[in-house]
Order: sequence, then C-alpha cells, then structure tokens
Amino acid sequence: MAHTNADDELRAYTLAHGDPSFIHQHVVDAFAAQRADERTKPITLTFALVGLYLHVERSWSGRQVQLAHVKLARQGQDWPTFLLPLDRGTMTASDVMRTAPGAERDRMIDAWCAAVWEAYRSYRDDIITLLRKHSI
Repeated sequence: MAHTNADDELRAYTLAHGDPSFIHQHVVDAFAAQRADERTKPITLTFALVGLYLHVERSWSGRQVQLAHVKLARQGQDWPTFLLPLDRGTMTASDVMRTAPGAERDRMIDAWCAAVWEAYRSYRDDIITLLRKHSI
C-alpha cells in the first residue's frame, strides 16, 4: 500500500487532537501493522502488535500503550519475527478520514485498530507471553 494524503491527514488530526489519552498512538500502531512488509524491523511490528492488543483487548489508552513501549524498549532484546498475514483488514486511514471529526472519527480509529488486530490475532498468545515476561 502506498502512502496517501489520508495517512498524513489522519496523523495531523490525532496529533492535534488534544485528548490526553493520546489517540495518535493507536493510529501509529494500526498503520505500522497494516503496512508492514519484509523491510519492517521486528521491533516495529512487535510494538505495533503490542499496542493493538493492549488497546483492543485491554482498553488501554494511547498514553498507556506508549508507556508500555518505553518499558519494553528499555529491556533490549531480540524481538520476535512474525509472518505477515496476506489480509490485514480492508479498512484504511482513508476510511477513517471519511468520517466526521470528533467522536465519530475516534470510534472509527478504534474500529480500524480492531480490524488490523483481528488480522494478526493468531499471534495473541505470543504477545501475551511477551508482555508477561516483561511484567506488563
């Protein structure tokens, strides 16, 4: 998938959001997991999947996810390599940007995260094991 104007517009929207929950983190994670390819570093995809799991299944805010990423980064380790699913959800940043700004768009961001996480759901146990290993 090529980079689009909607990607930039969505990033700008979430960075200017002003909500202390830091919704931007969810967009970063969904984008990274959905757009991952053979050049994506294992740490990038691992952190994206951690963020999606924590948000979708445990209802963590973007700020909480960001703090979990910091804690993991301090551990320093060889990050797992995940096989990329062919289908990573049909919803994209363009779909999110077609919704009205505010609560409706924010709900669409959550739906996008859930769709991308569902594509990687087979790695759920691996992500849980990684988080437990690091007491997250």
